[in-house]
Amino acid sequence: MSPATAAVTLPPVGCIVPAPAGSPVLHRAATAADAPAIHALIVDHLAEGHLLPREFEEVTAHARRFIVATWGDRIVACAELAPLSRAVAEVRSLVVTVDARSLGVGGEIIDELIQQATAAGFDKLCAFTHAPSYFVRLGFSIVPHVWLPEKIVTDCHRCPHFRRCGQYSVVRALGRAAQAFVPLGSLHG
Repeated sequence: MSPATAAVTLPPVGCIVPAPAGSPVLHRAATAADAPAIHALIVDHLAEGHLLPREFEEVTAHARRFIVATWGDRIVACAELAPLSRAVAEVRSLVVTVDARSLGVGGEIIDELIQQATAAGFDKLCAFTHAPSYFVRLGFSIVPHVWLPEKIVTDCHRCPHFRRCGQYSVVRALGRAAQAFVPLGSLHG
């Protein structure tokens, strides 16, 4: 096999390996071929206690709903835009590798998901997280879980942590719903 056709061996997903010098982080829609790398990212980050497990088959079935960030030849971040109803979508399985966390990759992926959810006509984008302050900085608000019955019906009732969940629910209004929102400060103008 010539060097031009030799297989490239990537480091394990959990390894901290710098990207090639000057290499930008790029975002793109995931494909079915990305499912193994996406699932590996999720599995590798379960130990941090901020994600719920996902079955490989589920990730494969929904791979096209993910946005991935690549740095060099590696997928270093991912998140899924999961519809919960005709009005509500969820940011699901947001993962950024340790070596890419200081690059703003998570926020860029969420911005992309906000654009996609808005274009698709969703009224709200939600997430369930152990780090609500991160999402608040991105324009989300902390709300009671019961304000998102679509999530409870779709996922929560099957979760082993149901009714003792340590996650916060956050939501961001989109499209017309966001335009209808008038900040309190503007009423005193």
